[in-house]
Amino acid sequence: MTENIVPTRMVLQAQQAKMVAAKRGHELLKKKSDALSVKFRDILGKILDAKNELVTLVNEALFSTSHMKYTTGDQIKYAVRETVSSTTPTKVTMHMENLAGVLLPVFELQQEGSGGTELTGLAKGGKRVQECKDKHMAVVEQVVKLASLQTAFSALDEVIKVTNRRVNALEYVMIPQLEEIIHYIDSEMSEMEREEFFRLKMVQKGKKKKADEQEREQKQKEEELLAAGISVTSSSSSSSSEGAESLLTKDEDDDIVV
Repeated sequence: MTENIVPTRMVLQAQQAKMVAAKRGHELLKKKSDALSVKFRDILGKILDAKNELVTLVNEALFSTSHMKYTTGDQIKYAVRETVSSTTPTKVTMHMENLAGVLLPVFELQQEGSGGTELTGLAKGGKRVQECKDKHMAVVEQVVKLASLQTAFSALDEVIKVTNRRVNALEYVMIPQLEEIIHYIDSEMSEMEREEFFRLKMVQKGKKKKADEQEREQKQKEEELLAAGISVTSSSSSSSSEGAESLLTKDEDDDIVV
């Protein structure tokens, strides 16, 4: 993983920025997963209660149907068939609920009008017919509620799985890799700094040694010149004085151009 990483300060800053983003993303995804898990457990409890309630409502609806048949006899069949139309007053609508960035479908039952059953059972057993209708409508409402809960349950289950996979990938794969890269770059840069310090120290030591040698050679030369410099200085000064005297005492200069 670290073979293609160049241990420079710019790369280190980039990796540290990635580490900060990864930890921030892990924190947010963890909070999202916790919030979704709480909602998931809440929906699961509602589903269990809705199923138990649905069983009770279905039993009551079936019992009410038996009462209605016993009261009205077979004539209710024809009355119901006459009231059936091509459109139904009972409709199911759907809207989306946003939960931590997850859209959950919510189904609602809407009743438009009475469906033309006002006169059903008017001659005999009208009360039983209305009770039977109300019981069955309660069953339908509970089925729609249960369908909404089941759909949200399935959607949340899938989203929680994806979120947990991302959390685990950040926690156990990406963040450890970034930590390894940052540690590698730190160690390499520290080693380079130590090598540079040792190199500078050796260069400084070599320069000091060379300077000391040059200083010793210069002192030796100065001592030699000092020992032999008196005669050289006197001879040079005498020659210069003689040259100056000859120039002053000479009457005429030699011709330059003949």
